[in-house]
Amino acid sequence: MWEKLTSKEWWKEAGGRAVRTVAQTAIATIGTSALIENVNWLVVLSASALAGLLSILTSIATIPDPNKEENNG
Repeated sequence: MWEKLTSKEWWKEAGGRAVRTVAQTAIATIGTSALIENVNWLVVLSASALAGLLSILTSIATIPDPNKEENNG
């Protein structure tokens, strides 16, 4: 697992997913406002940042455990 966390490639892929998640969350949050003047930018920023953090944590949580061998029997 630690090999993945220190890999530039893994962080590039996880970061890319997180950036897409942040953008999607921002668009969805902005889209819930009737007018652009009514957008609560603090809510957009905090929801998007949380979504990005959750994306990174999900990427970490789904790293396969190299010590766990599957029985292909």
